[in-house]
Amino acid sequence: MTLTRRTSHRNPDEFPTVQLFLLAIVRLAEPIALTSIFPYAWALVKRFEIGSEDDASFYAGLLISAFSLAEALMGMYWGGLSDRVGRKPVLLLGCVGTMFSMVMVGFASNIWVALLGRAIGGLLNGNIGVIQTMVGELVTKPEHEPRAYSIMPFVWSVGTIIGPMIGGLFADPHETYPHVFPKGSLFERFPYLLPNLICAGMLLMSILLGYFLLEETHPDMQPRVLLPDDTFQSENTPLIETSDAMKRPAVDLRDENYGTMRSRDRAHAASAAAEAWAANDVEKQPASIFCKRIMAVILSLSIFTYHSMTFDHLLPIFFEDDRAAPNSLSSAAASALVAAARPGSPFYSPGGLGLSLQAVGMVMAVQGAIALVMQAVVFPLTAERVGVYRLFLLVTVLHPLAYLAVPPLLYVPERWLFPAIYACLVVRNFFSILLYPLLLILIKEATPSSAVLGRVNGLAASAGAACRMVAPPVAGYLYAVGKKMDCTALAWYASALVALVGSVQCFSVKRGREDRGKQVADVEAVEE
Repeated sequence: MTLTRRTSHRNPDEFPTVQLFLLAIVRLAEPIALTSIFPYAWALVKRFEIGSEDDASFYAGLLISAFSLAEALMGMYWGGLSDRVGRKPVLLLGCVGTMFSMVMVGFASNIWVALLGRAIGGLLNGNIGVIQTMVGELVTKPEHEPRAYSIMPFVWSVGTIIGPMIGGLFADPHETYPHVFPKGSLFERFPYLLPNLICAGMLLMSILLGYFLLEETHPDMQPRVLLPDDTFQSENTPLIETSDAMKRPAVDLRDENYGTMRSRDRAHAASAAAEAWAANDVEKQPASIFCKRIMAVILSLSIFTYHSMTFDHLLPIFFEDDRAAPNSLSSAAASALVAAARPGSPFYSPGGLGLSLQAVGMVMAVQGAIALVMQAVVFPLTAERVGVYRLFLLVTVLHPLAYLAVPPLLYVPERWLFPAIYACLVVRNFFSILLYPLLLILIKEATPSSAVLGRVNGLAASAGAACRMVAPPVAGYLYAVGKKMDCTALAWYASALVALVGSVQCFSVKRGREDRGKQVADVEAVEE
């Protein structure tokens, strides 16, 4: 019989810096694909002349959500497929699909081609669930989890800098840079092709790096090497681990104390520990992944994903929408709001801030930079001092404040407008950037076995994608309705209401690591 053993180029006890870095490069695919279209989606829909101009925010929401709709339909499939064929092939296929999607949107001549391109990208992209699974398989030590699970949201923040900046600066280049892109050029005919080509080129680089340097993390698909031909087994040769072997064998025949009372005591303790772990795995292994604890965390993730996506969708629309003249309250709104509808009232919010497309792209890039600081500095320190579960409750309960702070920007004096905008973005990113990695950690803790980790993360990815699908058109519709009654804040208040529901639901999420941690401590105490 040919003897083989699994090989790995890294120490499982060390933090997997290199592999997480490579995974982070590949991770850039989705945030770039989702956010690069944000600055110009509204202008793109108006160019296609679909419906009235007042309904452009609704159709822009449909265009953005097409990606998430298709992603929600296929999320569990890609997660299950990664359990069978490995994580790496599914991950790279998702990047290829996203790249193809962006090129197709860039060449779109009508809304239907653009919608089809976004949908194809979502159908081929299962990266959220697969990447979460890979992080969980790379990180085996609980003390590494806060740092590891903050990396992917950190990369998301990088993508939210790169994507909107590219979309805002390079959309319609013939108008912005007429000397470089003259009349009659390809980019005049397809004014939104250039930002999509730039993002597609970046994705191609990440695909190549991932293909050649990223390791497969599936535990049953690690590369194996042949042992030398002269390898033989004897009473002094430890047994080779197989997929069914215990990580800590009950007996080590090389131990100098083998056969003594001390060795029998240690063997008995190790055997008891092994039985305890096995019993725990059997007890915690459910017939279905749809158990109460998993569903509670996924529901919390879904609520957060919904209102977070409404913020991302509404922000550029609110910034680009024309600023209404002072005291321009319509008669319909006046009859509805009566005395409460006066300048300064939370119910009186006509129009938006009237910023240019380029200014919006830069503001959203600054938002990404703020998110980077939150992710790299604030999250690790706060998670360490407050604790994962308590911090999760804190930021979820306070999250509605991020949405209530935006409508008053209409009444900020011109010279203080941008500082006020950045202050709102700091508040928002403090809550959202901290909450997302906390939810990822809680999902991993709720998963009963590594054998179903891919399916659990696939389910979470599908649920999140479904909420990202629903959020833009609903928020866009509410914004259009509010604009007609001089209350564009209506959409922001609706998002705050959903966040308020999440602040109540979060208390149904239970944390169960304490029992397993106590068991580990008991086993180590017995061995000592």
